[in-house]
Parts: sequence; structure tokens; C-alpha cells
Amino acid sequence: MIKRNHVLAGLVAASFATFALPVFAETYIRVDPPNPRVEHYDAREGYAWVPGAWHWQNHKHVWTEGHYVKERKGYRYEKDRWVMHGNNQWTMQRGGWSRDSDGDGTPDKADHAPNNPRRQ
Repeated sequence: MIKRNHVLAGLVAASFATFALPVFAETYIRVDPPNPRVEHYDAREGYAWVPGAWHWQNHKHVWTEGHYVKERKGYRYEKDRWVMHGNNQWTMQRGGWSRDSDGDGTPDKADHAPNNPRRQ
């Protein structure tokens, strides 16, 4: 009886580990992304503009229009972008919020003085 419970507990734990951890695979394509479209938008207090971008769907580039998201104090939004690797292979790097402690527009991870808002 004890062995059966241990086996059952192991199976349950394994199933949670399998389904709880998402797997993200980068997709590489050999089709250059088109130039971004020009979008006109108005600044809205308390909101950040997320620019539109070309995304790869059904074996072609499809434009996704920009939109507003609620501002997060101490962060700045980095847009989605295409990055070329090697011999004309492209992959999408998703944007998102990056910590910007001093509000200078440079994310902390790339800022040599992340707590100095008067840095030049």
C-alpha cells in the first residue's frame, strides 16, 4: 500500500511539473520583416503607447496595430522587434516592461548609473 502511494504521488508530481512549466521555442524565419508602419497616436496621461509590429502568422508577416497600456511607474515599455541572426535568419524578440528606476528612459539593465535621474 505504501509503495502504491509513493508511485501515485510521483506521477502526480511529474504531471504538474510537465504542465506547469511552459516551453518557449524561438522561431527562425528567412523572410525579411517589412518596414514598420507609421502610426499616429496622442499622448495619454497614465498610459504608454505600445507600437504596432509585424508578427509571423500562417507563414507570412501580419501587422498588429499599436495600442495603449496602463503606465507602470518606474518602468518603460520596450517594443517588439525583429533581430537577424547569421545568414538572413530572423527571430522576434518580444517587448515588455523594463525597470527604469530613475526615469531617464534607459532600462536599468543597460544603465551605467540606474539611480541617477540627472545622468547625461
